Amino acid sequence: MKNSHSEAYAAAGVDITAGYQGVELMKKHVARTMIPGVVSGIGGFGGLFAPDVAGMKEPVLVSGTDGVGTKIRIAQLLNRHDTIGIDCVAMCVNDIICCGARPLFFLDYIAIGKNEPQKVADMVSGVAEGCVQAGCALIGGETAEHPGVMAPEDYDLAGFTVGIVDRGNIIDGSKVAEGDVLIGLASTGVHSNGFSLVRKVFDIEKADLTAPMTELEGKSLGEVLLAPTKIYVKSVLALIDGGVDLHGASHVTGGGFYENVPRMLPEGCAASIDGKALPQLPIFRLIQEKGKISDHDMYNTFNMGVGMVLALPANEAEKALELLAKAGETAAVIGKVVAGGFGVEVL
Repeated sequence: MKNSHSEAYAAAGVDITAGYQGVELMKKHVARTMIPGVVSGIGGFGGLFAPDVAGMKEPVLVSGTDGVGTKIRIAQLLNRHDTIGIDCVAMCVNDIICCGARPLFFLDYIAIGKNEPQKVADMVSGVAEGCVQAGCALIGGETAEHPGVMAPEDYDLAGFTVGIVDRGNIIDGSKVAEGDVLIGLASTGVHSNGFSLVRKVFDIEKADLTAPMTELEGKSLGEVLLAPTKIYVKSVLALIDGGVDLHGASHVTGGGFYENVPRMLPEGCAASIDGKALPQLPIFRLIQEKGKISDHDMYNTFNMGVGMVLALPANEAEKALELLAKAGETAAVIGKVVAGGFGVEVL
């Protein structure tokens, strides 16, 4: 890389040497994510991974992709970039665990107005932490400098993951039936969706993000909004490995309960949910009061304190809750599956 420098390209706003510096800074973070199966390190043209399919009758690869969305603006305003990478990983791995897939690896993509190596390394440190939490490897990525298209301080972060599950163990919602209980896994806050509404409600460009707020139990608005999305992979795998017969799983993201829970319900089944079964987080009360938002719109936009909903036989609920508690989750029965239409009723 010693001779790799273009004066002409630099004059156009792209510093390729900054990219090399960023790679060097992020290597220590990437190293934390190495797991059996990784064949190549970062820096090549492709990330190589050899999955262990021993014991699987018919392995199926499962992929998921997502980004952090406009939550990134909160990180930019606070000049803190080391947590949104967790969000990026979470939004992908929480999706594929819903069908029982164990994440294998992750790749990220950063588009940035001006490449600042330390800022990029901070973002990747969060991605690496998310991969550690999910038990997968960070095997590659890309950073693209976009001068003239993005402002120097602007950036976007997205990524994708690939996981694996034996075809016979895929969780697809087909076994969900009347009488199944619904267990909710607590969220850490707003997670990574609904931030266009959040930014509007708080007029975020003018808001004081660092002052402690009594409505948020002494925490600042910025601290609460930037709290990373909870990664549920290891907890759900604990249920699967513990023999719990999971019938369905739903990652509660954009569209809230009304859009996401029906995705795991077969025709003829609906979900009846007690909206107060888990402790209500202060941030959602504050958003609703300040924005004068209806209950329906809140549950149709936010996770409302429940980041994952699981459907399983009623006689396995106690076992599931015990396993989830051992995995460090705050979880509770929040409703049941009922016969009838196709949808969700929040009581």
